[in-house]
Formats: sequence, structure tokens, C-alpha cells
Amino acid sequence: MARHNREGRGTDQRGADYVISYQPDWLQQVKVTRTLENGRQSTKTLFRNTGNRRLPPGTRVKTRIASRQESLEFEIDVNDPHGVVKRIVVETEPGEPADRGRIQFTINEGRRARVARRPASRKATPS
Repeated sequence: MARHNREGRGTDQRGADYVISYQPDWLQQVKVTRTLENGRQSTKTLFRNTGNRRLPPGTRVKTRIASRQESLEFEIDVNDPHGVVKRIVVETEPGEPADRGRIQFTINEGRRARVARRPASRKATPS
């Protein structure tokens, strides 16, 4: 059984504070990407889960991101019974203030993929 959500905090490129509610056994990190006035993009790690992931995540993964300064709040709830979701991208539309532009959040899963190892084949050597 998965553990209850934890709460973390982060600050973006413009100094806006965020609160992140996350499942500790699933989430690795949240990145925030903004399009700058010159058309280039700026990406920053908003939050990194440094805790140890002790249990397998449940089939439902909830993540909530909120910022008062950005007038932004959303929650995603993903039903993933086979554990195949590795990344979720949420792009927000500008609201108030209108000059903030689009903000993209990339939510990454943190489990390492298991690599099946084959036993080394043994070749007979001539004696």
C-alpha cells in the first residue's frame, strides 16, 4: 500500500513560491519551464524528492501544485494500474497577471527501470 502524500516547496525563475503535494514513492522531481520574452525557454527544477522511496507506488498517483503569486492551482490524478507512466507534462495558460506567459510543469516518476541480466554464456575452451 502506498503512503500518503507529502508536501514540498519550491521557487521558480521569477521568485514565485510553490507548494507541491506529491506521492513520496512515485515522484522524483518537478521542473518548471517558462518562455522568455526573447522566445527562448528557461527550465528550473522546482522540487526534488530527496526522500527514500520505500514502498511500491499505488495504482493512483495524485500531484497538486499551487502558487498564490501566480494565481495558479491544479491537481492531477492518474490511474496507472500497470506502472507505465514515467512523465506527466502540464502546460498552463496565462491568467492574471497577463504578462506571466505560459508555464509548463514536467512531473517525473522516480523508480529506476529494472534491467534483466542474463547470465554470462560460458564457451568451452579447447584444452
